Amino acid sequence: MSTAGIQAKSASSPYPASAGSYQIRTNSPRTIRGFTLLELLVVLSIIALATAGVGLALRDGGTHRLEREGERLAALLEAARAQSRASGVPVRWRVQAQGFRFDGLAPGQLPQDWLDPAAQTLGTPVLVLGPEPLIAPQQVVLTLADLPGRQLRVATDGLRPFTAEALQ
Repeated sequence: MSTAGIQAKSASSPYPASAGSYQIRTNSPRTIRGFTLLELLVVLSIIALATAGVGLALRDGGTHRLEREGERLAALLEAARAQSRASGVPVRWRVQAQGFRFDGLAPGQLPQDWLDPAAQTLGTPVLVLGPEPLIAPQQVVLTLADLPGRQLRVATDGLRPFTAEALQ
């Protein structure tokens, strides 16, 4: 084949020949740019998870402090109640100026101060914790000095253990 034949073939080609390189032309329609539905759903789910995480991280500190104090007091009262039944010695729980006290237990056996210095009780309750297996229904209402509108009740019906529940 001669050079004239190659030129003729290249002249009939839809692609223009250049010196040593070829230019490729596509006949496809213009590419549409944008996001797919799947990509949008993934981004929205990531935003939703981040928002939920921030919401949980910014939980009301006062309510959390009061709940923690109430759960701790309920556990301490149950521990004192169990020790009273085991030893047969009556145990009473009393509020003091800087905390509380368990009469009938050896000093240092159970903690006698609040975790939060702002914790206080309404009134001056005295709880009798044993030694009988069944005790009278009893309760104590806790609040924080810096959040006077929030209250939590730690109570028992005399048979079940002490539980902490928020008051509205």
